Amino acid sequence: MRKIEKRKADAYFREKNTYMVIFFIIWFVVSFGTAAFADSLTDIRIIGFPFHYFMGAIGALATFIILLFANAIVGDMIDKKYGIDDKRNEEISAGKVLDH
Repeated sequence: MRKIEKRKADAYFREKNTYMVIFFIIWFVVSFGTAAFADSLTDIRIIGFPFHYFMGAIGALATFIILLFANAIVGDMIDKKYGIDDKRNEEISAGKVLDH
């Protein structure tokens, strides 16, 4: 299996980690930010429910699922950008690794 240049690998992981931190910040704000400011968000209504209740019941879960899909899509784009291909990796390692 061919080795990846250190500079390229560092750039790859830096970009992946940057997006991961962004997704964690969004998750934190949606999950804990709405709970922290629940009193001031009571007047805002979504589908007849107070905003903080809606976000706790449905919004935070929906946001988390959207972030999972966004992470998968962005991760695939970064992999393609740096030339990481799952099919090629399988071809290179075929017959060299024992299946457990």
